[in-house]
Amino acid sequence: MRSIWNGAISFGLVSIPIKLVNATESHSISFRQIHLSDGGRVRYRKVCELDGEEVSSAEIGKGYEEADGSVIPITDEDLAQLPIATAKTIEIVSFVPADEIDPLQMDSAYYLAANGATAAKPYTLLREALKRSRKVAIAKYALRGRERLGMLRVVDDVIAMHGLLWPDEIRVPEGVAPEGAVSVREAELDLADALMATLGEVEMASLRDDYREAVESMIAAKAGGTEPSVAAGPPEAGGQVIDLMAALENSVRAAKASRAGSSADGGDQTAEVTPIRRKRTAAAAAPKTGAGKKSTASSSGAAAPKTTGGKKSTTSAAAKKTASGTGTSKKTTSAKSQSTATPKKAAPPRKRTSA
Repeated sequence: MRSIWNGAISFGLVSIPIKLVNATESHSISFRQIHLSDGGRVRYRKVCELDGEEVSSAEIGKGYEEADGSVIPITDEDLAQLPIATAKTIEIVSFVPADEIDPLQMDSAYYLAANGATAAKPYTLLREALKRSRKVAIAKYALRGRERLGMLRVVDDVIAMHGLLWPDEIRVPEGVAPEGAVSVREAELDLADALMATLGEVEMASLRDDYREAVESMIAAKAGGTEPSVAAGPPEAGGQVIDLMAALENSVRAAKASRAGSSADGGDQTAEVTPIRRKRTAAAAAPKTGAGKKSTASSSGAAAPKTTGGKKSTTSAAAKKTASGTGTSKKTTSAKSQSTATPKKAAPPRKRTSA
């Protein structure tokens, strides 16, 4: 891969010569502007606005435009003489945990290649130190006329660098979130969790750009003199009010069916979703309240016979115990009988005492 920048990594007093290589590439299809009447290319020409002459790339330099419209010429020599240590150096300033970097700051990605045999040892040292610490390095570097912020991390056996936006380049998300208070029910969250679990994880390498492939097929068909086939797109749902619960349930069902259909074991491809019980409305709850009252009344009505029966049962038991001459009731009855007969038996002793 062709390098786009040569310099060194400054790791304390250790200097590691490196080459900067683009880590990503764009596969998007680009189009040219054409003249519709005859198909001719429409090109842009760089013309000087003072003399109207077309200017070649060798005659074009840099300039800074002031507020009044005047332009101050800036040469490459002017920029090279600036007292910036990062002009040809990726200067590591700190090491931090990777989760402290906000993904919003991520920009372009590069691979850092060791430049020469002497760079292999310090390059490997930094790579292994990053692996063992499980941290990333924050660095400053200069590229394309400006100083930038970068993050160094290990990818396989290579040190990669992500360009980072400066903190003041991240916009505050004002007016982006939905206005007003929006509540979400537990049942809706449960279905959302079920949908997330059903979709599960995906192999990133298996994802592909379906739009680009469709454009390539269309271009190939038109180049062969045939009209490309038009596939039916998804139905438009703009402005349509939907039942969120029903949409979630259908999404879970469709995701399960898709997973079952793509499984290698050839299992059952049908999927069912257990419906969530919804709360009854006030109209549906009214008969239930009446039934409750009726049940309460019946319970109250049944209580009296139960109590009466309980007393009757107690009386019968007492009578039974008295008749059989056993238990506590017999002793109580005998005690009462002795208490009642005491005055009649007391008379004879008094007569004997008189005699």
